[in-house]
Amino acid sequence: MTDLINPAVTAAVDSLAEQPYAYSRVELTEPDWTRMPGYKDVTDEEWRSVQWQRSHCVKNVKQLRDVMGDLLEDRVYADLERDQAERATMSMLLPPQMLNTIVPAGAAAGSAYTEEFYADPVRRYMLPVFTDRRIDWPSHPHAARDSLHEHEMWATEGLTHRYPTKVLAEILPTCPQYCGHCTRMDLVGNSTPVIEKLKFTIKPQQRLDDMLDYLRRSPGVRDVVVSGGDVANMPWPRLESFLTSLLEIENIRDIRLATKALMGMPQHWLSDDVRAGVERVARLGRERGVMIAMHTHVNAAQSVTPLVAEATKAMFEAGLRDVRNQGVLMRGVNDSVPQLLDLCFALLDGATITPYYFYMCDMIPFSEHWRVSVRDAQHLQHGMLGYLPGFATPRIVCDVPYVGKRWVHQLDEYDEVRGISYWRKNYRTGIEHQDPEALNRQYEYYDPIDTLPAEGQAWWTQHAGDSLAEAERRAAASRGASESQKLIQIT
Repeated sequence: MTDLINPAVTAAVDSLAEQPYAYSRVELTEPDWTRMPGYKDVTDEEWRSVQWQRSHCVKNVKQLRDVMGDLLEDRVYADLERDQAERATMSMLLPPQMLNTIVPAGAAAGSAYTEEFYADPVRRYMLPVFTDRRIDWPSHPHAARDSLHEHEMWATEGLTHRYPTKVLAEILPTCPQYCGHCTRMDLVGNSTPVIEKLKFTIKPQQRLDDMLDYLRRSPGVRDVVVSGGDVANMPWPRLESFLTSLLEIENIRDIRLATKALMGMPQHWLSDDVRAGVERVARLGRERGVMIAMHTHVNAAQSVTPLVAEATKAMFEAGLRDVRNQGVLMRGVNDSVPQLLDLCFALLDGATITPYYFYMCDMIPFSEHWRVSVRDAQHLQHGMLGYLPGFATPRIVCDVPYVGKRWVHQLDEYDEVRGISYWRKNYRTGIEHQDPEALNRQYEYYDPIDTLPAEGQAWWTQHAGDSLAEAERRAAASRGASESQKLIQIT
């Protein structure tokens, strides 16, 4: 993609008076779940029950077939089964709420529904199939299981101290739903035939206690992202206890709760006990001058439904300061300006969720079909400007290994033939305090090879090597570094 906007939209602009993107307010709708044979008798009360949603998650091909019945042709199930066996870095876990947003308008059973299913943006990242993946470059030669090297920066198990004033607390390794592109696929979820997951070794409560002890000893940290996994998978009493303990630490001024479940399973956040608990935590935060917000993860406009808006409203009524979206930029999902703006306006107008970031998809194994080049990301950023309020215009960021989030226009140099961008940073990560070159060094990020000109693709063909073996080597090195880092902290 080289145009700033979708070529089809460009062609439709016949007059200088017309805008490249035409805004219109769209009312949210909850797709009719009874269109799917497996849900034809599900009542509204059942659908709104978080217990029903959790117990009816689709976890394998057979369960998907039970729900979809004859809507889909057999080739879909075979395609999905092969992907799970040969390529998937995440096991299958899809709540009914999310499944219901795939082909939301429905279609005729058989070929028509199958084609709509294959093309659907939510399906493309939540239920990847083998034929989605690239055959020429399924993984980049520099792909790594822990692509951001977060484990190397663990101050305690699960607590990543990458930025000077901020930490990421991975408080558990599970989610209510598993995204195919998960950047923490080395840790989160069940092992798959191609990925043996890293496991936490310390007991859960001890891990949380270790995190709190570190933060009490680190007055320079003011901001904690409480994530995982997904905080919606932690029993509320335990999560509330951890948050209450965080609020007792004087230097903590910002707490962000990371949960895709606000969209994937809004029923959780609408539960009476959870709403009451959020209200208690938010009240305590206000009393102590701590800003508590929620960050969610929505990648397509069709995922924003009335239930999502209702759950978001409940969070505001409970006292959260803000609800923000951190999407992931992916080919075939949201890689055009109209798709990105449709999503932003659905979030903002429909659910009062602030569009915050779009991350470029990270360089994990088997992700090349999702990733876009830095140049295309720059074009997309340019195309979004001017339509949204400034405070709700999301930045597209590249999460550069060993650097962190960088706006896509902040690169230092860019070799567009080989697809290598070079970046610098203005702080040391938790493992670089003694590194005199950390602030002077250039760090590399790599475009997907299939997007490069012929000369660049030929160069990578010559120099790539065994990308899967390299990914395994990097993963092992990262795990070893994390163990060394934890030993340093203990001693």
